[in-house]
Amino acid sequence: MMTLQNDTVSSLRSSYDLYQLLLAFRDASTTITTSMDLSWLVDFLKGMVKPVAATSVVLLAVALSFLQKLGLEGEMVYSIVRAFLQLSVIGFVLEFIFNQNNGGWIILAYLFMVSVAGYTAGKRAKHVPRGKYIAGVSILAGTALTMVFLVLLKVFPFTPRYIIPVAGMMVGNAMTVTGVTMKRLRDDIRAQTNLVETALALGATPRQATAQQVKRALVLALSPVLDNAKTVGLISLPGAMTGMIMGGASPLEAIQLQIVVMNFLIGASTVSSILSTYLCWPAFFTNAFQLESKVFSSE
Repeated sequence: MMTLQNDTVSSLRSSYDLYQLLLAFRDASTTITTSMDLSWLVDFLKGMVKPVAATSVVLLAVALSFLQKLGLEGEMVYSIVRAFLQLSVIGFVLEFIFNQNNGGWIILAYLFMVSVAGYTAGKRAKHVPRGKYIAGVSILAGTALTMVFLVLLKVFPFTPRYIIPVAGMMVGNAMTVTGVTMKRLRDDIRAQTNLVETALALGATPRQATAQQVKRALVLALSPVLDNAKTVGLISLPGAMTGMIMGGASPLEAIQLQIVVMNFLIGASTVSSILSTYLCWPAFFTNAFQLESKVFSSE
C-alpha cells in the first residue's frame, strides 16, 4: 500500500515538474517572440515598394543600351543592385547610430567614410606613390578642420543626426577634388618634365619649379565646386535643399541650410586639395631636388 502511495506521489511530482517546464518554455517562447519583433522589417519592406518601382527607369536604360549595343547592361544592373544593397545596409547602420546618440559612433562613422574616400581618390591617382594615404590624410585634415569650425560656431550640434550627413557631403566632395588634383598634378609634371627640370637646374625649389602645374591642377579641380556655387538654385535644387523641402520644411529654411552647405564644401575641398599637393612632393622629387623618374615613366 505504501509503495503504491509513493508511486502516486512520484507520478504527481513528475507531472507537476513537467507542467512547470511547459510553463517556463511558454514564457521563454513569449519573450523570444517579443524580442524578435519583426514589425520593423515589415515596415522596411513596405517602404521599399516605391524604390523598387523606380527601377523601371533603369530597365529602360538597360534596354536602350542593348539596342544601341553599348555593352553597359551588366554594369548598369550591377551598379543599381550594389547601390540598393549599400544604401539599405547604411540605412540600418545609421538607424542604430542615431539611437545610440554616442560621440564615439560619430567619429567611427566619420573615419570609415574618410578611409573609403581616401582609397577611392588614391585609385584615381594610381601613379602617385602612396596616393591612397596622401588622399586620406588630405581629406581627413580638410573635412575635420571644417567640422570643428562648424561645431565651435554652433552651426550644427555635435549629434549623429547632423554631423554624419554633413561629414558625408564634405568627405564626398573632398574625395573628388583631391583625386583630380593629384592626378592632374602628376600628369602635368610628366607632360612638362623638361620645363620643370630646367627650373630645378637653375636653382628653383620643387615648389617654385612646379608652381604653374600646381596652380593648373588646383584650378581644374576646384572649378566644378565654384561653378556649382555660382549656379546653385538657378539650374537645379541641391540635394540638401531638396530633401528639406520634400520633408515639409519651409523653402526659406532650406535655403539657409544650403548656404551653409555650400560654404563648408568650398572650405573643405580647398584645404584638402592644397594639402594634397604638398604631400605629393616627397614622392615626386628626390632628396637632391630631382624628379623621381620612376613616378613619371608610366602613362
